[in-house]
Amino acid sequence: MMLPGYIPWPEDRARAYRAKGYWADITLYEMLANAAQGRPDKIALVYESARVTYADLVARVDRLAAQFLLAGLRPRERVVFQVGNGLEFFYAYFALLKVGVIPVMSLPAHRQTEIRHFVAHAQATAYLIPDKVRDFDYRPMADEIKGYSPSLAHIFVAGEPGPGQKSIGALAETPIPPGFQWPARPDPADVALMLLSGGTTALPKLIPRTHNDYVLNCRLAGKMGGLDSESVMLVALPLAHNFTLASPGVQAVLDLGGRVVIAPKIDAETTFPLIEKEKVTYMPLAIPLATAYLNSEVPDRFDTSSLKLIAAGGAKLAPELRKRLIERFKVKYQESFGTAEGLLNYVPLDASMDLVLNSSGRPCCDDDEIKVLDDFDQEVPDGKPGELVVRGPYTINGYYNAPDINAKAFTADGYYRMGDVVIKQGRDLFYQGRKKDLINRGGEKISCEEVENHILAHQKVQSACLVAMPDPDYGEKGCVFVIPRPGETLTFKELVDFLMTRQIAKFKLPERMEIVDAFPLSPAGKILRRTLREIIAEKLSTETAR
Repeated sequence: MMLPGYIPWPEDRARAYRAKGYWADITLYEMLANAAQGRPDKIALVYESARVTYADLVARVDRLAAQFLLAGLRPRERVVFQVGNGLEFFYAYFALLKVGVIPVMSLPAHRQTEIRHFVAHAQATAYLIPDKVRDFDYRPMADEIKGYSPSLAHIFVAGEPGPGQKSIGALAETPIPPGFQWPARPDPADVALMLLSGGTTALPKLIPRTHNDYVLNCRLAGKMGGLDSESVMLVALPLAHNFTLASPGVQAVLDLGGRVVIAPKIDAETTFPLIEKEKVTYMPLAIPLATAYLNSEVPDRFDTSSLKLIAAGGAKLAPELRKRLIERFKVKYQESFGTAEGLLNYVPLDASMDLVLNSSGRPCCDDDEIKVLDDFDQEVPDGKPGELVVRGPYTINGYYNAPDINAKAFTADGYYRMGDVVIKQGRDLFYQGRKKDLINRGGEKISCEEVENHILAHQKVQSACLVAMPDPDYGEKGCVFVIPRPGETLTFKELVDFLMTRQIAKFKLPERMEIVDAFPLSPAGKILRRTLREIIAEKLSTETAR
């Protein structure tokens, strides 16, 4: 029996995937433990002054897993997981997977509004947090959320816990009691964790990933990236992102017996000394980091000759930036285009330079079934743009407990609608943009509808429309067009200050406001968002040219 609310693969496809050997029928914890068994004394994790061997990593995971059970967590319960980058992320993540407790992978930037939604939708029994990140203290927020969330019984803290909260680090050092009884091994076909959707409407949806499909996910991606036991990965992006976690991410590196180096900060002054010291071979980036590193003089002061591969994901990297990365760091560059719901596309390492610079990759599995559809769900020929749809051995068949959303998100024959417009040439894909209204801010997906709903709560706002505007560092940022109520004036600072009181993640805040008297409308009376995007793009272009 699977987790209620989870939609498994149809039996015929599941049989075919097993027959082809796609699913290893091991848990994600077992994948780590198997890797550790052959190299117990090898360094698995590096963070600041700490160097953790594979044997130490598994031992801490086991101790913490036992303490989670002793605290009252039970298999198949859901917990909201907001632990930031650091050693305790790994201890807690794999400990939960070992005993079948399901982490809902939220990001450090999420605040009360998002976390309350995750807790309520998942009926979470625990909330795992950092103590403090920069100037934000998560502990009071956790207590506040616990106060109005009946299912939430436990708060675990990476760092110093508050009153009534438990320390993840201390629990990971607590010995397992003699005679302790472990629960039954989790079924590899059952849900292991839940990722978050980009959220094209309202708040993010929960994406259930099984042990089987997520093991396959990272192994296929690791193969496409040419990773092996000598790979050394630098982590600067958030670990809870699918790209950093498993595409190929830290899971693939640990599965292969490589080393993960966690940067305490993302700036070049921190990361490039680590590249030199740890002989980093693989560095995944998002657009903002790639741009920052290319525009920095810091890399010139350090030996980066160990670097073999730079990959970028989360948003399309411009061809010129790809070329500059290759030339600046003397590496291979790999574009990654995919979705937390499943499908992963990579430009092969031996591809032509034209594909390396311009394409968005190709599916990493032969049984990734892809089609490109027009607005009437008819397949278009190669060379014509349309919406990408997919089904395969690591692509979900439905969001968690979301029947109404699933009815729209999947075709009648089980293909997931990605919402991305692409052009297909054989198996190679060329990303064109989003079909739905979504802003991709350096890999962070922002729902226009969600932010608009908050803006419309302002007493001076009559109507609002949030659209993407081009940005050289982040790819896209949000620009809101506002029609004020009659007789009212509204400043940008007023609006931002108001949105901060709504307790939403800072990356969702609009970064420009345009006051207008009316919106361009279609004959059907719908706001022409594309026209607004063209207006702000033209305005930015004119301002830059001055």
